[in-house]
Amino acid sequence: MSFNIAIIGRPNVGKSTLFNRLVGQKLALVDDQPGVTRDRREGAARLGDLQFTVIDTAGLDEGAKGSLTERMQEQTETAVGLADALMFVVDARAGLTPTDQAFADLARRANKPVVLIANKSEGKHGETGAIEAYALGLGEPIQISAEHGEGMSDLYDALRALMPKPAEEDETFNDEEIVDSDEELAKRPIRVAVVGRPNAGKSTLINQLLGEERLLTSAEAGTTRDSIAVEIDWKGRSFRVFDTAGLRRRSRIEQKLEKLSVADALRAVRFAEVVVLMMDAQNKFEEQDLRIADLIEREGRALVIAINKWDLIGTKPGAISALRTEADHWLPQVKGAPVVAVSGLMGEGIDRLMDAIQAAYAVWNKRIATASLNRWFEQATSANPPPAVSGRRLKLNYITQTKARPPSFVLFCSRADAVPQSYLRYLINSLREHFELPGTPVRISLREKANPFAHKRKRLS
Repeated sequence: MSFNIAIIGRPNVGKSTLFNRLVGQKLALVDDQPGVTRDRREGAARLGDLQFTVIDTAGLDEGAKGSLTERMQEQTETAVGLADALMFVVDARAGLTPTDQAFADLARRANKPVVLIANKSEGKHGETGAIEAYALGLGEPIQISAEHGEGMSDLYDALRALMPKPAEEDETFNDEEIVDSDEELAKRPIRVAVVGRPNAGKSTLINQLLGEERLLTSAEAGTTRDSIAVEIDWKGRSFRVFDTAGLRRRSRIEQKLEKLSVADALRAVRFAEVVVLMMDAQNKFEEQDLRIADLIEREGRALVIAINKWDLIGTKPGAISALRTEADHWLPQVKGAPVVAVSGLMGEGIDRLMDAIQAAYAVWNKRIATASLNRWFEQATSANPPPAVSGRRLKLNYITQTKARPPSFVLFCSRADAVPQSYLRYLINSLREHFELPGTPVRISLREKANPFAHKRKRLS
């Protein structure tokens, strides 16, 4: 079982920078503005030969009852409860503040091992602040610079003393322990990113899936900043779901922090296998929704469209069919993408959404035999032959699938640069319909077949 360590402290002392240093990636957003981190984030950390789970938390600060700040503090207190040990971080350059003193009491009341860290200790000013940290009564402060990687050896020694001794690994090789690659893929969690415009209800939906208030929600747009990953087990199938910041039009993004949040959301889309595009039922298929869907298609990810807040509009017979028709009209590049009406707040339509995600994932991984492909190809080209270009008929030889995730094909032909895009779209739509590939991106690349008589022409000339 992994050893959990929570990083706590007041805002802007460098908790997220330390988190990124320990996990070896820039996962958490970092900015000079205080209060950037809101939801708690977990990551697999490594320091020397030590391996543990580190939890980044929101800065401890006082807030009014029911406010977003208070709920951020509740998230931090939850992280403290889940942790086996704490890393209490103070700013050595700024020195101690009354907030540090107040929340040092929280660390003591947790009755868990505490490592006191004086961050930003590089230079003479840092040494003075680190000496002040003795006043907290939490032991000797470890002087580090999370940004520059200084003092990590001292932090290693402090954590080594807290963590249990790792069990000795059996180096005996056993052939039976090797897992078949296909079986291993089937057991891996499906990576799902939930994206959409601000305030579409993404965090509310994920909380409903988890059955707890894991992610902060608010009526105010832009509550989510980091892309937070959570593990979900749904009817025996594992999912790794990423909550993301709302995506606005680029022209409206002015603040640096929002730019960082959007970049983090785009990384989540590229890392995901299935992307759920969340739309507001009262304002669906807006221009920004279409832009996000186009981005998902260009990234080659399976798409599921979730129309949220369905409980707020009066449903009529045939409303879902009308939604699917509307989706095919506005998004012809992913024709047939699953459209599911849900209510994240009320928990309606959750089963249908999870079934749609698994179905989209199966289509995204689909492989088609070459023989079946070419039987379809012969029928498609016979029903609608390729047009003549510059008075010469295009010769399309055969097609084969090169990979899945998404389904990608290579079409061998005589003149690749002369095949019109309109004819390629015809082939893609026919392929999608014949082999039941709804909603998933389909790629067809053209490759010219070598001319066996080209060398004879050269000899004659």
